[in-house]
Amino acid sequence: MELSQENQDLIKKFGATPISKLSETPNFYTFNNKLIASHRDFDKFFSALKKHEKGAILSGLNASGTLHLGHKAVFDTNLFFQKKYKIPVFIPISDDESYVAGKVKTQEQALENSKRLAKELIAYGFDPKNTFFIIDQIYTNIYNLAIKLSKKVNYSEIKATYGYKPDENIGLHFYPAVQSAHILFPQEKHKIPNVLVPIGPDEDAHIRISRDIASRAGYKKPAILHVNFLPGINGEKMSTSKPNTAIFLSDDEKTIRKKISKAFSGGQKTIEEHKKLGGNPDVDISCIYLKLLFLTPEEYKDIETKYKKGNLSSGDVKKIFADKAVEFIKNFQKRLKNLDNKVVEKCILKN
Repeated sequence: MELSQENQDLIKKFGATPISKLSETPNFYTFNNKLIASHRDFDKFFSALKKHEKGAILSGLNASGTLHLGHKAVFDTNLFFQKKYKIPVFIPISDDESYVAGKVKTQEQALENSKRLAKELIAYGFDPKNTFFIIDQIYTNIYNLAIKLSKKVNYSEIKATYGYKPDENIGLHFYPAVQSAHILFPQEKHKIPNVLVPIGPDEDAHIRISRDIASRAGYKKPAILHVNFLPGINGEKMSTSKPNTAIFLSDDEKTIRKKISKAFSGGQKTIEEHKKLGGNPDVDISCIYLKLLFLTPEEYKDIETKYKKGNLSSGDVKKIFADKAVEFIKNFQKRLKNLDNKVVEKCILKN
């Protein structure tokens, strides 16, 4: 998989290290399929885990968001570490940032969204006994740590990183201190020194601020994994604000199949041409998703070979992808429907 422009910029402009430079990575599909593009100090985190030192995953969500297949690589990576190394996963859901940034209209809406996302993540597969949600309207103690950390960052840094202007609301300016409190919470509250933060490349600026604050405040810098952006279903950049670019975990079967039927194809214009010339799996969205998210290398190789030879049509690979996506999402929705809210409540941190 080619690196997205955002991932390339992290390496070339902001000093991230390509994951390919590491001598050892976990034997897991997100690493093997190059869905993990680069890192900061992951080698130190991984070494500590193998020595049975205390570690944790910190992986946040925006309270205005909706889960989709683009999240799968991050979620599955987090689950891999939780299951294999029995480490806790802390999940801040940024209800306050969603409100001050105008992504939601009211704090009540942000809180409602946060609780919905917490339930969806437990339904996704996270261990309710080892997963902890930080929703700031509920766990307001987080602001004590944010105040402590706020002395370690100044306006000039925030302005240079985010481009905020003096006439924007002060909540935006202060939020990096809150986010740093989320990231350093496992160290501060639970004395867990080794923390890994898997993120999309667009979130790196936030974590760079947190790493700077950590070093100034006497904490160990959190490690970072940068997940490579998947293309949207239509071949363009995936965006939750453009429903046609993403398959949501709330979509029904009819919607999923309709979206995939319109996915960008690497096939020829006519069936006759396709049988003669074959398709290009490297640009075909269905092939890309099957290869990276759903199939083993052996399973995908068979499809790739047949597609290149023209023995499988674009419609054929779309159907295979649709079947996999429908099965995955239906299973998720079934678990969500059967999940007791009391189980989720126990995972939400309280003062």
